[in-house]
Amino acid sequence: MTTSQSSLPKPAATNTKSPPRSRPSVLLIVGSIIAFILLSLALGLGLGLGLGLRYHISAGGSSSTPTTSGTPLPGSGADPNARLEDWRLDPNHYVLNMSWDTHAAPTTRHYDFVITEGRGGPDGVVRDMLFINGKFPGPLVEANMGDRLIVNVTNKLRANATSIHWHGLYQNGTNWLDGTMGITQCGIPPGQSLVYNFSLDQFGTYWYHSHYGTQYLDGILGPLIIHAPAEDEVRKLYDRDRVVLIQDWYHDFSQVNLQTYLAPDNENTEPIPDNGLVNGVGYFNCSMYGADSGYTCYDNSTYAVLSLDVNTRTRLRLINTGAFAEFDVSADNHTLSVIEADATLVNRVLVHRVPIHVAQRYSVILHSNQSTSTNYWLRGSMITNCFTGDNPVLDTTTKAVISYSGNSTILPSDASVDWTDALPIHCIDLEDTALVPSQQEAPPGATKMWRLDFSFGIGAMQLDRAKFNGTTWSVLGNTTTLMQAVDGLGGEAQGSSVSNSSRNTWAVEGQVGAFGSNQFVLGLSKDQIDVVDILLYSLDEGSHPFHLHGHTFWILQTASGPFNWTNYYENIYPANSPATAHALRRDTFTLQPYSWTLFRFVADNAGLWAFHCHIAWHLEAGLMMQFMSRPDVLAATSIPGDVRGLCAGG
Repeated sequence: MTTSQSSLPKPAATNTKSPPRSRPSVLLIVGSIIAFILLSLALGLGLGLGLGLRYHISAGGSSSTPTTSGTPLPGSGADPNARLEDWRLDPNHYVLNMSWDTHAAPTTRHYDFVITEGRGGPDGVVRDMLFINGKFPGPLVEANMGDRLIVNVTNKLRANATSIHWHGLYQNGTNWLDGTMGITQCGIPPGQSLVYNFSLDQFGTYWYHSHYGTQYLDGILGPLIIHAPAEDEVRKLYDRDRVVLIQDWYHDFSQVNLQTYLAPDNENTEPIPDNGLVNGVGYFNCSMYGADSGYTCYDNSTYAVLSLDVNTRTRLRLINTGAFAEFDVSADNHTLSVIEADATLVNRVLVHRVPIHVAQRYSVILHSNQSTSTNYWLRGSMITNCFTGDNPVLDTTTKAVISYSGNSTILPSDASVDWTDALPIHCIDLEDTALVPSQQEAPPGATKMWRLDFSFGIGAMQLDRAKFNGTTWSVLGNTTTLMQAVDGLGGEAQGSSVSNSSRNTWAVEGQVGAFGSNQFVLGLSKDQIDVVDILLYSLDEGSHPFHLHGHTFWILQTASGPFNWTNYYENIYPANSPATAHALRRDTFTLQPYSWTLFRFVADNAGLWAFHCHIAWHLEAGLMMQFMSRPDVLAATSIPGDVRGLCAGG
């Protein structure tokens, strides 16, 4: 029997506010070669692969021949173009072993990443891509809390540098391995390697990706799962465990889209995706492109298949690894139980849809207790109201097949029914009050409070750029803010020639101006651990997923309209306040248009830590600032020579 919607418990509410004003939809592809080169140099863009390459359209592949009854999945027959498939990662690689010993003694786990470039077509449309070990997506990295992770990253790109950021990890004591270009490291040059060697002091669902320009949009990404004994209770809730990456996808190399977006006199025109992928697989109808489109499209693309056992409970670790789109994820005929948000375990909450913005992670439990007479759709509906225009080739619902009938090559039938819940009209998070941490960790009282504003605007040369308190970030050349801070605060520890008088010019609290005009850095107290409240105001009509490196934060309040200062000082600012006792802790949240969010973090992790919008186009437009935590510790820090050496060659 199929469970009717009316018989289900009431799902968690999501915020419903009036939609943002529509943004201009001007599709202008302009700008001279000289202007683009200047922009590229300013923003640290790589020009390695041939930009603007297009391919003739080709009808490669044939109609599938079903081997069982029912309508076959596209591409489920023999593939005459298997030469294009060498780069596909085996989807079984993301199925976790439930016998994994979470209580094992700490060990060292080694991985080798070789970064290369080539061509592939995850949805049948052939394009330039970047690969890890020749595969897309990247390999699963799995470990236990307390383990040491050693990843040797070798760059075999022809012209571009690269880096790897370990999204959500604290990197406590290894700030220089956070992988953030221009902040904690320079890029790994072509032909060179860097060993990322750090310990793991947390657990949950994470991911890794290049933090060099927009490279991760072209393929340098993958999941990172860390286990711990603290999972033992929640593991009783499910029988199977697997990773599900969901992302928007573009048919052009990311630098082509970025060139268009950052062109002069071209405001509010973020590139609209061409498709979506689940675990690196997507279906695209080649007839959407005419013969003169310039693309090669093979009509043998298909859908990802999640093969589940009947009457089992499967943990799906959802990770949005995309560039721009928020997805509302649902499973036809199945209620989902949310148990994790950005590595924070939460009390189970039943939902029909899970909104997941770029870089966020949710774990949900799906109980395969429906009829075996059909397969079912896993749907990721893009919230198109957050786009700045339309793309006629885009199917806004990214789909994968849930199969626990054994017919993994059969499309779901009409018995697979989407929920009738209305999709949100703008990009939002699952309501914070619905997500109660299973282990309560009330925030300490604040010791500092800063207000940050961000906006977009046309500036010099009619360039549309983002600003944090008036500053547009751009990548430093041949150095990093971390090295500048270490040398400026305690140059003698590095053998630096920085003079004592120069060191005295470094502020240790408030905005630090010594980094340069394109680096907005807030320095925190020199000789104490601050508990910092940030009141982040959006002066923009779009929604933005913000991520803080090196920390998690408590979300204390979010709203539009005036901020209630009296309530803040009486009920929010102090320690042990009932108003903050059940606050959710995570590392990425969505700020809605013309709204504000108040969040709190403990600045106990020495380093330079990026805080930025994770929409790739907005980051490259400069929507990033930094926190300098524990300058007293930084003054005595020694950055390893191999990390410093990356900056030597530009």
